[in-house]
Amino acid sequence: MKENQKEVKISFWASHITTIVSVTLVLVLGGIIALIWISADNESRRLKEKLELNVILADSIPDAQGRSLAKEIEKQPYAGVVTFVSREDAMAAWTRDTGEDLEAMFGVNPLSPEVCFTVKAEYSSKEQIDAIKAGLKKVKGVESVASPDDEMIQSMNENITSMTIILAIIAGVMILISFVLINNTVHLAIYSRRFTIHTMQLVGATNGFIRRPVVMSNMLCGLIAGVVASGIIALSLWGAKQGGLTDVATYVPWSMFGLVALGLVASGMLLCSVAAWAASTRYLRKDYDELFH
Repeated sequence: MKENQKEVKISFWASHITTIVSVTLVLVLGGIIALIWISADNESRRLKEKLELNVILADSIPDAQGRSLAKEIEKQPYAGVVTFVSREDAMAAWTRDTGEDLEAMFGVNPLSPEVCFTVKAEYSSKEQIDAIKAGLKKVKGVESVASPDDEMIQSMNENITSMTIILAIIAGVMILISFVLINNTVHLAIYSRRFTIHTMQLVGATNGFIRRPVVMSNMLCGLIAGVVASGIIALSLWGAKQGGLTDVATYVPWSMFGLVALGLVASGMLLCSVAAWAASTRYLRKDYDELFH
């Protein structure tokens, strides 16, 4: 009895090992594409949130009023990091960067107080920045609002959009290829059992009874493939981080990898079960003579 159970287990793994290996390779590629997408999205957000606006205040504005304006800007939904720069701070920074003492040259401090702030990624388009600048210019005591060149903002957003579209196309092609490969792999595995399926029909087994173990066994293959693929990618990420590639840790945090790993496991189970259901249904509808083709 034990020998028969052992033979059944060996037979299961022997008939499904090709499916598991094939699906694992496909999921590894899919996981890499997903991580590249996440990295690109994080990098695009980082670049967008580096855009800085400078609110130039009138010389007569006291520091207390400037700090009050900075706190008001900080409450706005578009504001990232907000910093108030007094005239003294601006002079100290100028002297440190250039080595020139403007106050000694002109007899007075010619620099104006400023409120500097970065914008959140969602507000980085040219139209939104123009709207922010227009609103701030209406505030009493604001002389002007400086921002990066409009063409630079437009070019950056266009490049990020183009990169996103390219990645979306690659991801779509990968999903299509993945399904075709997994479907063919599962189909070949079920093809070898087509006569067994027909024999079960002859003895009165229902389609659901025949299809259920086929779908469940392939779903198990998808689960194993998803876990193995996640493990391979996790080891690769760990090796990259241990090897000194700190950018990997910045762009692909473990929390995001966890979501990708769950997605790979779910995708493996779903694709394998759907492919198994479609392939088994196909052979359930065939006559005995058609099984030879």
